[in-house]
Amino acid sequence: MAALSGLSIAAIVALAVYRMPLALMASSCLYGAAYGILPIGWIVFTALLLYRITVETGKFDIIKDSIGSLTADQRLQALLIAFAFGAFIEGAAGFGTPVAVAAAMLTGLGFRPFYAASLCLLANTSPVAFGSIGTPLVMLATVTGLPLGPLSANVGRICAPVSLFVPAYLALVMGGFPALRAIAPAAAVCGVAFAGAQLLVSSYLGPYLTDILGSLSAMGALVLLLRFWKPKGAERPVHHGREKKEVFLAWSPYLLLVVFVLLWGLDPLPVKGWVNRATVTFQWPGLHNLIARMPPVAAKPSPYSATYAFNWLAASGTACLFATFASAIVLRVSPARLASYTLSTAKQMVTPMITICSVLALAFLMNYSGETATLGLAFSATGAAFPFFSALLGWLGVFLTGSDTSANALFGNLQVVTANHLGLNPALMAAANSSGGVMGKMISLQSICVAAAATGMAQSEESKLFRFTLKHSVFLASVTGLVVLFYAYIMPAWVK
Repeated sequence: MAALSGLSIAAIVALAVYRMPLALMASSCLYGAAYGILPIGWIVFTALLLYRITVETGKFDIIKDSIGSLTADQRLQALLIAFAFGAFIEGAAGFGTPVAVAAAMLTGLGFRPFYAASLCLLANTSPVAFGSIGTPLVMLATVTGLPLGPLSANVGRICAPVSLFVPAYLALVMGGFPALRAIAPAAAVCGVAFAGAQLLVSSYLGPYLTDILGSLSAMGALVLLLRFWKPKGAERPVHHGREKKEVFLAWSPYLLLVVFVLLWGLDPLPVKGWVNRATVTFQWPGLHNLIARMPPVAAKPSPYSATYAFNWLAASGTACLFATFASAIVLRVSPARLASYTLSTAKQMVTPMITICSVLALAFLMNYSGETATLGLAFSATGAAFPFFSALLGWLGVFLTGSDTSANALFGNLQVVTANHLGLNPALMAAANSSGGVMGKMISLQSICVAAAATGMAQSEESKLFRFTLKHSVFLASVTGLVVLFYAYIMPAWVK
C-alpha cells in the first residue's frame, strides 16, 4: 500500500509539477518494474525457494540444533545465534527471516522474549547490506548505474569496522563490562572473523556471498575457540545427538549455493563467459535518450540513457536456482514436491513482488522526471557535512520502508546526484546510503513486528522494544556516518 501510494503521488508530481509527458512517465515506470522482476525479484524468489526446501525437509531444524548445542552460556549463544547464525540467514534469505528464526531459537533456549528480540534486532545490522544474496547492492547498482564491484567494496569497508565491535556491543548490552570481560576472547574472535571475511569477500568476490562466508567464518572461529577455551563457570552444552554426516547433509544446500555463486561470478572460470552469452541488452522503448540531463545535475546537457539487460542466465538468482536443483537431488526431494514448494513460494512472493516492482517504478520515475535531482540539489546544502548525513539518510529510508533494498531504490541516485554536485565520491556516498540504512533496520516497524511475533512477546512490550532499540540505532548510525566522513576526507584512497 505504501509503495503504490508513493508511486501514485510521484506520478501526480511528475505530470503536474515537472510537466513530464504521460508516455515518458509510463515508460519509466515500466522500466523500473522490469528491473524489479529481473534481477531483484528473481534473486529473492530463488533464495526463498532454497530456504523453503531446507525447512520442508527438516534440514533447517538440524542446522539450528547444530548451532544451539555448541554452548550453554547465554552470552555465547547470543554471539552464535543472534549475530553469526543471524547473519547466515540474512545472507541466504533476508527480508525479516533472520530476526524471526534467531529470536525464536533464543527464546527456545530460555531467553526472555523481550531479551531475545532485542538482541536479534541489535545483531541484525551490518549483515543487512549484503542480505538475500546481495539484493540491496544489486538494487543500488541498478538505480545508480554505478558498477556493482566498487559499491560492494565500499559498503564492506564502511560496515567492517562496525562489524568488528558489534559482538562486544551485544555483550555490553547483555551484562555490561563484567559480561564483556567474561567472554572477551569470543567477542574478539567473532568480530575479527566476520569483519575480516566481510571486508575481503565484498572487495574481491562481490556482494553475493559476503554474509554467508562471513557468518561461516565467525561460526567456525567460535567453534574452534570453544574447543580450547570456556568462560569461567560455563555449563556443559547439551549435545544435539545428530551424526556428523546428518549435520553436513543439512548444511549442503548452502554449501552448494556458495559453489554455484562462485562458478557464476569468478572471472578465471569459463562459466561466467558462457552464461553471459545468453544476456540480451536492448534500449528501453519510449524512454532511451528521450530525456536530457541538464546542469547542474550533469556537467553539460546530455541524453539520459535507458538500457535493459535481460540476463536471465547470468543473474545470481539463476545460480541460486541451480543450487536449489542440486539440493533437491542431494536431499532426495521428488520433482512433485519441488514443484509444490515452487508453487507455494511463488504464491508467497505475489505481494512482495508487487511491492518490489512498485518501489522500483517509483525510484525510476523520480530519477527520469527530475524529482530525485531536485532532492539531491537540496541535500547539497549540507555541504562538507553531507557524508555524515548521507548515512543518516539511508538510516531514515530503512526506518520508513523496513528494507535496505527499498531505501537504496528510493535514495541511491539522490546520493549520487548530491555527491557529484559537491565534488564527492559518488560510489562512496551511494555505499553510505546502504551502510547507514542497516542501522535503521532494528527500529523499522516491520522488524519489530517480526521479532515480537517470533518470540511471543506481550503486546504491551512492543513500544518498550522500540524505545530500547532506538538509542542503539541512533548511536550506530552516527558511528557509520563518522566512518563515512573518515573515508571522504581523511583516507579517500582507501575506498573505490
